[in-house]
Amino acid sequence: MSKTALLFAGQGAQVVGMGRDLAGAFPAARARFEEANALVGYDLARICFEGPEQVLTQTEHAQPGIYLVGWVAFELLQASVPGFEFHATAGLSLGEFTALAAAGALSFADGLRLVRARGRFMQAACEATRGGMAAILGLEENAVRQVCAEAGVEPANLNCPGQVVISGPADRLAVACDLARARGARRAVPLPVAGAYHSRLMTPAEGPLGEALAAVPVGAPRVPVVANVTARPHGGPEQIRALLVRQVTAPVLWEASMRWLLAEGFTRFIELGPGTTLSGFLKRIDKSAQVLNVADVPSLEVTARALAA
Repeated sequence: MSKTALLFAGQGAQVVGMGRDLAGAFPAARARFEEANALVGYDLARICFEGPEQVLTQTEHAQPGIYLVGWVAFELLQASVPGFEFHATAGLSLGEFTALAAAGALSFADGLRLVRARGRFMQAACEATRGGMAAILGLEENAVRQVCAEAGVEPANLNCPGQVVISGPADRLAVACDLARARGARRAVPLPVAGAYHSRLMTPAEGPLGEALAAVPVGAPRVPVVANVTARPHGGPEQIRALLVRQVTAPVLWEASMRWLLAEGFTRFIELGPGTTLSGFLKRIDKSAQVLNVADVPSLEVTARALAA
């Protein structure tokens, strides 16, 4: 029997219109969006469906929006494929909260409230500093790490072979991009983000997030949930809380996380939520892996047929 892992999108995957056709086609999805509006206290569904883009991309809206669409995709997939089973989960950055909720370690409502709070804490850290991120393409990881050390920035997302995102003060990022190009990077591209995520500039968000996590029930996951910080499965509730706090300033070890799942015999991966970024990373890591996704009604139908075959 093939082993299936669910993958949940992170910030940057947001797109105006995400989840709209799912809510239009399925009453259960529409009810989840209405529930989410009540939980966060404003019309998050409308921002997901209609934007405008500059509002949706704000960290405090993008994070709960992506979490919500990922969760709706997860529930609809379960409803569309009787007897559907999965054997591990993982999520990129905020997607780790969705992965934990899917594995039963967090309730849907608590996970949504947490990512809403996390988004606010990180937005405040962004506004208190002048930082950013850049994608370095076509340079080996060790070479990127050397560039970071010399420029005074940090590796933030180790996504797949030939793609590392770096993070830090805006002026030092420009230096790092110049160094990367000089060392042979194919491209060094500043990213349109609000701040220096997964770097020490996010430190002010750690304390408030830790307090928010301490106030929420956390259980043991029913299946392994691969942690961004360690690229290994989470342990019990206290370790989950600690790793989610560390994740705010630590690099996301996505490639290593996927390689752990592949080494454990996982052959099918289903990306849930807007976009197909994680599917693209996985194909760069292992072309032989079966990769499916659920982002809208057509992709749900394709994935349901593939699982039923």
